[in-house]
Amino acid sequence: IASQRAIGDHAGNKSVTIGLEALNRFECYLLNTMDDLSEHIDAIDRPHIKAMYDTFHANIEEADPIGAYTRNRKNVVHIHISENDRGVPGRGHIPWKETFSAIRKSGYDDWLTIEAFGRSLKDLAAATKVWRDFSEGPEAVYREGYKHIRDGWKAAA
Repeated sequence: IASQRAIGDHAGNKSVTIGLEALNRFECYLLNTMDDLSEHIDAIDRPHIKAMYDTFHANIEEADPIGAYTRNRKNVVHIHISENDRGVPGRGHIPWKETFSAIRKSGYDDWLTIEAFGRSLKDLAAATKVWRDFSEGPEAVYREGYKHIRDGWKAAA
C-alpha cells in the first residue's frame, strides 16, 4: 500500500490517473474481483489511483458483473469493452444491453475502449492464451466493435 500511495502522489504531481484492473484468476492471483479492487483502492486512498472495469474479466470472476460495476462505480475511471472470448464485441454472450444501461445510468461519460486479442502479436497471444483468431482481422474488430458500442450506448439512453 505504501508504494502505491507514493505512486499515486507522483501521478497526481504529473496530472495522471492510474487505473488498476481486476484480472481473472487464470491470469493473476491478486485482486480478481471489482469488490476486492475497490477495497484496495480505498485503502490506497489517493485520488490518482482508481479502477478500470473490464467486461471480459468480470464475465469470469463476477457472479453479477453488472452489480460489480454498479457497486464500485465510485472508483471506475476507465472501461474495457471486451467480449467473453476477447473477440469482436457483440458477437459473444456478454449481457451488453444491461452493461451499457448500467454504465450510462451511473453517469460514466468517458472512454470505452475495445480490448480484443488475436494471434498477430505472438508474445501477447501466448500470455493471454489466445491460440486461434476470434475475428476475420483487426478491421472487423474496430468496425463492428465501434458500431456495437455506438448502438448500445444510444439504446441505453
